[in-house]
Amino acid sequence: MTTSSPAGVFDRAHRLTTAGLLMLVTFVAFESIAVATAMPTAVTELDGLAWYGWPFSAFLVASVFGMVVGGDAGDRRGPRVALLSGVAVFAVGLLAAGVASHMALFVAARAVQGIGGGAIAVSLYVVAGQAYGPELRPRLFGAISAAWVLPALIGPLVAGLITAHLTWRLVFLGLLPLIALGLFLVLPSLRGLGVPDPTAAPQPARRWWALLAGAGIAALQYAGQRLDLLAAGIAVLGLAALLLGLRHLLPGGTVRARPGLPAVVGARGLLAGAFFGMDALLPLALTQLHGYGATTAGIPLTAGALGWATASQLQGRLPAVSRVVLLRVGFVLLAVGLSATAVVALPGVGGWPAYLSWAVAGLGMGLGMPSVGVLLLDQSPEHRRGADSAAFQISDVTGSAVCVGVVGVLIGAATAGLLALSTAVLLAVAVLTSLAVVGAAVAPRAGAPAAATGRSVPASTLATP
Repeated sequence: MTTSSPAGVFDRAHRLTTAGLLMLVTFVAFESIAVATAMPTAVTELDGLAWYGWPFSAFLVASVFGMVVGGDAGDRRGPRVALLSGVAVFAVGLLAAGVASHMALFVAARAVQGIGGGAIAVSLYVVAGQAYGPELRPRLFGAISAAWVLPALIGPLVAGLITAHLTWRLVFLGLLPLIALGLFLVLPSLRGLGVPDPTAAPQPARRWWALLAGAGIAALQYAGQRLDLLAAGIAVLGLAALLLGLRHLLPGGTVRARPGLPAVVGARGLLAGAFFGMDALLPLALTQLHGYGATTAGIPLTAGALGWATASQLQGRLPAVSRVVLLRVGFVLLAVGLSATAVVALPGVGGWPAYLSWAVAGLGMGLGMPSVGVLLLDQSPEHRRGADSAAFQISDVTGSAVCVGVVGVLIGAATAGLLALSTAVLLAVAVLTSLAVVGAAVAPRAGAPAAATGRSVPASTLATP
């Protein structure tokens, strides 16, 4: 393991590794955020408007698969192989999307991107666990969280300008040399990282469970976009597929937030679900309830991103403070920000409070997300850090997708005239705030040793919840 220096993650021993990791995170984040801006033009040019949702769903389903594959490769063959493979697959997907001449090829390319992106996300944690000591991890995860902010701020604008004045294909092709540069910077440090468990047997069945879980997530999202009898059937099938897949992918006791690793993985899902569920709803609420334009309705999201980045940097400068304490404070701030955002749905109140409340929610995420990442590495033994990191990322994706789906069902009900839009917003806030409150209550379990439950720790993270 690389020795840690108190100088920080940009000291002489870590600066290239840190720069490379942050570049990879930034550009993967840019692709994830900016692609929505280019998508309408892309599907129109490819004569695939009827397939509009498929590129998003293909990426999501494939990313869950990529997380499992990347975790397995990280444990059995080391982070170097896992990260190299993930970047290579992601780059192939970018190239294929940028030159696609038919919508089917474009959807397939997005699936390839999803596999690579999922593997990269998991590999970052495996690299962090080996290349950085415990005292540097809070700063590293703070920097990684902040690396999502720039794409969130300028990604849609840059992608829009490129699409309008050049071509949508450059949104994909233009990232190729930048991805290569990030990989070039991180490669030297990867050569010195070992293989956690070269004797570990591959578990191909996990990949099928990952595909099943991903398909369940996609089905729930699709069902949330329509409100009819067929949607109800799709939602039931999707939920069954998701639960069955997760049963074999998440640590035992995740649903009950059992102390130790299960609570860490569960906390990640609660954070992501509560925040991104409202993040998806807020611009719509401001537009429909208060007549805001697209730019002004998006300002609260920018405030949330800035709050996230600020708190991420702050927690990295507080190494003496328990990560459990910071996680709990993060959940409390998230609950406060969510509940305060409810005032935008009240009669006679404008939308301006969201500019402040969502910044508070962002502060909560900036404290919570890096802290739960540090706790993951503390709770996960090195020989199965890849599988545990995959479960961690899958919990994030699942929490976000399910909560966005719930919000979609409520908005669909309002669109169908079954309830007022303001009522739908209030119900959504109530559900999401309750998740943050639950997270604050169970946060201490994320730092407790697994033995505190009085049960033995399963040999694999694949035990049923």
